[in-house]
Amino acid sequence: MLFYDSDRIKILKDILPFLNESSGSVFVIKYGGAAMKDLTFVESFVQDVLLLRSLGIKPVIVHGGGPFINDWLNKLDIVPKFHNGLRITDSDTIKIVEMVLSGQVNKYLVSLFNKYDALAVGLSGKDANFINCIPLFPELNNFVAKVNTIDTSILNLLVSHNYIPIISSIACSDQGYTYNINADSVAGAVAGALKADKLFLLTDTPGIMKDINDISSVIRFLSIDEISNLKNNKIINGGMIPKVDACICALKEGVHKSYIIDGRLKHSLLYEIFTNTETGTILTY
Repeated sequence: MLFYDSDRIKILKDILPFLNESSGSVFVIKYGGAAMKDLTFVESFVQDVLLLRSLGIKPVIVHGGGPFINDWLNKLDIVPKFHNGLRITDSDTIKIVEMVLSGQVNKYLVSLFNKYDALAVGLSGKDANFINCIPLFPELNNFVAKVNTIDTSILNLLVSHNYIPIISSIACSDQGYTYNINADSVAGAVAGALKADKLFLLTDTPGIMKDINDISSVIRFLSIDEISNLKNNKIINGGMIPKVDACICALKEGVHKSYIIDGRLKHSLLYEIFTNTETGTILTY
């Protein structure tokens, strides 16, 4: 007589529709925030991404590193400055930003992935010049830029051979200068250029909230048409602005859905993809 673990069978049956929908899809995942400094959370994230790949999903990772950058700036007695959620990066700061993002954080993530034989490859926008950028403040000593173009050739090559690209948000202008780009913006642009199925932004918040002091006020579903009103009413403000703008960018380029989810919740990525558990805000066109 055969005995079945009914709970496990039910779980498998429940996720089958999600598997059928997602297998073969490209998911662009932006990983950042304070959770990056907790090895337990980072290991959990790495294992979740590897599970996705084992199920036929093609992950592309874009990472931030704000807490690490701030740590180094504090060590050097440089006060971090922001404007509308974007880091102000002068000629001294850009050297530190590149060192931390492309050196420390990128290789840290690549090493953790490759501990599991993941075939992870670290890149910045400078590699193969796949991200070309335009300075946001060309007349000022502020090396912050926006994405101009994305050449997906190197990313398509890597993904097609089962590698996992891990991208830091550093790029060059046409003049060859190094610039910092907001990682959410890079993730949105990469997702759009790849025609990814989904974009996930893992953050330090439960999603877009009507009241930041009330966790029950998370907006679960949001369409592009509703965003201007939320910005005008300051519900979307500060660091949430570049996240929402990245989602809009991706959606306008054909990405089916964009997600802003709580990266502090272990396995939030898996909950969002394979269950009906709510871990943030879903944006659609």
